[in-house]
Amino acid sequence: MNPFEMVVIIVAIVMFAGVFKARYNHRNRDLGEVDPASRAENQQLREEVAELKERIKVLERITVEKENSLAREIEDLRNR
Repeated sequence: MNPFEMVVIIVAIVMFAGVFKARYNHRNRDLGEVDPASRAENQQLREEVAELKERIKVLERITVEKENSLAREIEDLRNR
């Protein structure tokens, strides 16, 4: 195989790879569009995760504090 043929083959491979990459990226971009119902569900799930993170923070704080404050925190949580 002479050098000219090798250059042509390399250029052809790079061109085909570019076409396939562009086609793949275009498909993924189309799949990334979310309908309004999914957006609403995503927002609801984000809010739920934020609420659960806050509850975990409270539980972590309760477990770290001294025993006297543990009873007080539990009563505060019951009163909510």
